[in-house]
Amino acid sequence: MKLLRLLCALCWLAAATSAAAAEERAEVAPLASQARSALVRATDYLRSISTEGGYLWRYSPDLKNRLGEEIATPTQIWVQPPGTPTLGEAFLRAYTVTSDARYLALARAAALALVRGQLKSGGWDYLVELDAEKRAEWAFRSDRAPAVSPGQKNVSTYDDNNTQSALRFLLAFVDTAKSAPDARDAGIRESLQYGLHKLVEAQYPNGGWPQRWAGTPHDLSAQPVRKASYPADYPREQPDANYMGHYTLNDDTQSDAIRTMLEANQRTGRSEYLRAAKRGGEFLLLAQMPEPQPVWAQQYDSAMHPAWARAFEPPSVTSNESAHVVELLLDLYLATGDKRYIEPVPAALAWFKRSALSPGLWSRLYELQTNRPIYGDRDKRIHYTLEEVSEERRTRYAWQRSFGIPAVIERAEKVLEIGRKKWLAGHKPAPLAPEQKAARAAELEPRVREIIGALDEQGRWITPAGRKYQGLEGPWVEMGTFNTNLRTLCDYLEVAPR
Repeated sequence: MKLLRLLCALCWLAAATSAAAAEERAEVAPLASQARSALVRATDYLRSISTEGGYLWRYSPDLKNRLGEEIATPTQIWVQPPGTPTLGEAFLRAYTVTSDARYLALARAAALALVRGQLKSGGWDYLVELDAEKRAEWAFRSDRAPAVSPGQKNVSTYDDNNTQSALRFLLAFVDTAKSAPDARDAGIRESLQYGLHKLVEAQYPNGGWPQRWAGTPHDLSAQPVRKASYPADYPREQPDANYMGHYTLNDDTQSDAIRTMLEANQRTGRSEYLRAAKRGGEFLLLAQMPEPQPVWAQQYDSAMHPAWARAFEPPSVTSNESAHVVELLLDLYLATGDKRYIEPVPAALAWFKRSALSPGLWSRLYELQTNRPIYGDRDKRIHYTLEEVSEERRTRYAWQRSFGIPAVIERAEKVLEIGRKKWLAGHKPAPLAPEQKAARAAELEPRVREIIGALDEQGRWITPAGRKYQGLEGPWVEMGTFNTNLRTLCDYLEVAPR
């Protein structure tokens, strides 16, 4: 009996010693190994909650509550970032860094989910419905219905980087998957080509894009090519007119479309996409307002006058979107060498400087010609102080920010000063030297340790309780957090010592 007790004690001691040694080894394991393990655990969790490869924006930890921009169901996935395309891009990044096929499989599943949600008009709505009965209400291209009835949903959305993000992800996937092809990739390539063709078809004769498009060819006689100008008068209250067909810069609709065309040209070499990007640039030249406000509006009607959109978006010029237009014009100049794209820039920079509310602060909207800051609300009226705006609109719309304008001004002035050749020479991509990699790894290490430490046993990053969305209170599992953390882990693994 004593011998048996002794043997049991020795076995327990050996097991405890082994466990302690394993724990110690885990603690001293290279951070790169811990990062790779965290990447696997987090993506395994994402696979477990995906709906046929697609994702929403956020989930309650028990998965009972699911949200995109709105409350969603278990049979829906979201397209609008940070939804399915955003996660798909993160998976591709993980595959590129690690060469682990599991990440390419996740990206492929996300791509196939988007293929199922592609509309006959070529793009995507904000969400994709995967329930068979509910899908009958939609005009999905994959259903091959003979016609689109008036009640069906067939509206491609270019607002909020929706369709554009899906196409750019598919472009990246098709390009990346060449190294490890799969029979299902043919359908993804077909979807991509169809979507790019329809995005070109959605472009107006003047090079602009609408906010949304139902696939109906444009009436060219109703869309003359003309310069932007100030209207003689305009309604001070929203007239409830349909603004979906307006030439739209709001929320970077035009910028995202042009950048998608540029990327399509770069990845495929097909010249029609570069021509579409250039036509988009031509629209930006036409859309610059004359003095005293030589910047851009959020949206324009067919007469090229700034126009109403939502109840809180009156005709105006806008600092936020104008800053993004300047960035895009610089990029078009650097990509093509056409100096016409930078001709509008000096006047726009001068307007930014004289229109700041205080150093580094701008109003988003400025009244036409008077240049007074203005604000909108759900009462459909123009307001001249932020205090007049309801709390809901005051806190849920970016009325006063820096909007990145100081950095835009700095970059633009540098490009104008040194010219395209010197700028490109100074920004030519080059592999990092060993000492640069080491410095970058050291810079990322504290954040990587924080990310690994916050990952729970199930492979989740859970945001604290208290955040409320659509009337529902957290905690939440947020795809925006997953996307950021996965990319940080990948950035570290790319430079960390192996």
